[in-house]
Amino acid sequence: MLEEKKPSKISLEDLGEFALIEQLTKSATTALPSTLHGIGDDAAVLKHEGEMVVSTDMLVEGVHFDLGYMPLKHLGYKAVVVNLSDIYAMGAQATQVLVSIAVSNRFTLEAVEELYSGIHLACKTYDVDLVGGDTTSSKQGIQLSLTVVGIAPKTGAIKRSGANEKDLLVVSGDLGAAYMGLQVLARENEVFKANPNHKPDLDPYTYLVERQLKPEARKDIVTLLEALEVTPTSMIDISDGLSSEILHLCKQSEVGCRLYEEKIPLDPQFIAVCEEFNLDSTTLALSGGEDYELLFTIKQEDFKKIKANPNLTVIGHMTSKSRGANLVTRGDEVIPLKAQGWKAF
Repeated sequence: MLEEKKPSKISLEDLGEFALIEQLTKSATTALPSTLHGIGDDAAVLKHEGEMVVSTDMLVEGVHFDLGYMPLKHLGYKAVVVNLSDIYAMGAQATQVLVSIAVSNRFTLEAVEELYSGIHLACKTYDVDLVGGDTTSSKQGIQLSLTVVGIAPKTGAIKRSGANEKDLLVVSGDLGAAYMGLQVLARENEVFKANPNHKPDLDPYTYLVERQLKPEARKDIVTLLEALEVTPTSMIDISDGLSSEILHLCKQSEVGCRLYEEKIPLDPQFIAVCEEFNLDSTTLALSGGEDYELLFTIKQEDFKKIKANPNLTVIGHMTSKSRGANLVTRGDEVIPLKAQGWKAF
């Protein structure tokens, strides 16, 4: 977990916007040759060769996160990571990020500095330059808007639309843990509200809680696939749940899919806590979301290149569009996949 600092009482109103920007960005250094000029002017100056990929996302307090159990440093780190994940899902390498925040006057300077310490840490961890953004006031809470820039491989960005019949469906890591971590945190938060003296014991849930509060984008998988000389035919990150993402691939590629329940990778701690909460592990793996793993398709002849790798699991294969997208259960029952993950509206 990330360490927290003790908050001060310097108000943002007393500090002012320009002093706030200077305070938050003073430690933002640039290291990439593609960053010609970063923070300090009306716009950043970048120089990229080949295809550029750009993604943007918003995080709103009360909709995407709850500060009752999301520390500000973790929030800053996660905000960057979830945006980087979209770049890696194109087979690209992230290079620059712009961060804009709207914050209410209930937050002190040090609280916002804590948020930015997580942002700076994520940028350092993933070798990304923070090159700009904006700050403004909010009537209520915190909103963050991030834009990430990256560079696609020479073969071009990997889209959702390239899957073909008989391609293998592959996923990195394991699924469902982030959603289960959210359930643990929400439960402990409700207990705390009822009894402020309650001290939660999160030791049995360490992996699940970390997957929710401090997810990691799978930059390593992009690098791994390049080293294995495997070029996915299509790819997407798992932010809204496995079933939703499979349906996106199927729709964009105009194919069907057979997903095998017994092949879905699940962490033992996730399975145990699902039993504790009396929840079905397969349902959560399909619909939970926020795993930020990579889901992709490969040609069958590439299977031999990935079969021995513990980071990758073949969970199904693509079929004709007419056969639809289906889950094959452990009992060999065929069930149509439904998008039951995160909905923005």
